[in-house]
Amino acid sequence: MNINILMVVACALLSGVSADENRQERVPAKGFAVYEEKGSFQPFEFTRRAVGDGDVQIEILYAGICHSDLHHVRSEWGKEEYPMVPGHEIVGRVVGVGKDVTSFKVGDMAGVGCMVDSCSECPACVAHKEQYCKDVVLTYHSHDRFHGNELTQGGYSDRIVVAEKFAVKIPQGAHLEKVAPLLCAGITTYSPLRYAGVKKGDKVGVAGFGGLGHMAVQYAVALGAEVTVFDVSEEKRGAASELGAVRYVNVNKPSDFQGLDGSFDFIISTIPSGYDPAMYLKMLKMDGQMAIVGLPAFDKMPTISLASLIFQGNRKVFGSQIGGIRETQEMLDYSVENGIYPWVEMIEADAAAIDEAYRKVLDGAVKFRYVIDMKTMK
Repeated sequence: MNINILMVVACALLSGVSADENRQERVPAKGFAVYEEKGSFQPFEFTRRAVGDGDVQIEILYAGICHSDLHHVRSEWGKEEYPMVPGHEIVGRVVGVGKDVTSFKVGDMAGVGCMVDSCSECPACVAHKEQYCKDVVLTYHSHDRFHGNELTQGGYSDRIVVAEKFAVKIPQGAHLEKVAPLLCAGITTYSPLRYAGVKKGDKVGVAGFGGLGHMAVQYAVALGAEVTVFDVSEEKRGAASELGAVRYVNVNKPSDFQGLDGSFDFIISTIPSGYDPAMYLKMLKMDGQMAIVGLPAFDKMPTISLASLIFQGNRKVFGSQIGGIRETQEMLDYSVENGIYPWVEMIEADAAAIDEAYRKVLDGAVKFRYVIDMKTMK
């Protein structure tokens, strides 16, 4: 046996790592990255970590564009590190599995959302709410504490390696090109609706009718609620009605608000820009609930006064961040079973096409989610 191989085996035995693990190679990947704050997308070649015993390697077929991707690319939520490959709405085909993987086999369809790892031990993880783990590893722009602290990169790429427990199964018969946004927009709105106990006959308000809002409408309607949509223009009135909303309020028309104070059981705010939360709080019934899931840029972050909370007593306001992996799987199964999907516009896997999609998202000109067809990447 070659002396170099003997040394590898000896070192592996001393460290508790098998020689096979030592010989594992990192996975080559390519995609699209920005290299600076508010920069344009450029082709980018990099590597993923090696496939471990409990990991799956996924060939990415579709990647959704989320408004939060724009916030990160533009450093609107704080300092970022570059180059950055965004994307946390990922659907693809399993092309490799570690020896301990039991839930997936090569050829299965799998999805990855906003998280790729957590500690598995803290109260949040034990409660299947991994999104609140203090050591959660996000799909991109996050240092992976469990794999050498390397910077994670997202789904605008051709492949990803993720722990089996953070991949979700795509149900049979799913419309794959529409599934990716469910892994963020879907779970972000499904989770607080379920947490709040929205039921048949409830009056629900959806503030903001974009990528998140149009999913909230569909879930609320499916649960039997009477839904009112709030948005800033007339352009989406027809779409709201088509998705089952019974009323559409243009927030720039004061007359549209007549008779709405104290009328809602539940309001979900998906608004990604500055607004007045107290305006919606007063529209809740006594004991009504308001969930806030939209997170604007830090320099446009809304506030709510203590007086608004005290004098609108017994109305409850809570924030919600995506959902745990178990609930994400539940949401995905429910969505496919009930035919609930985002409205998507497909774009090619091309840097210029992604740049143009970002411009349209910023201008509010997308209805309602862009999805990158990663199979078209050259």
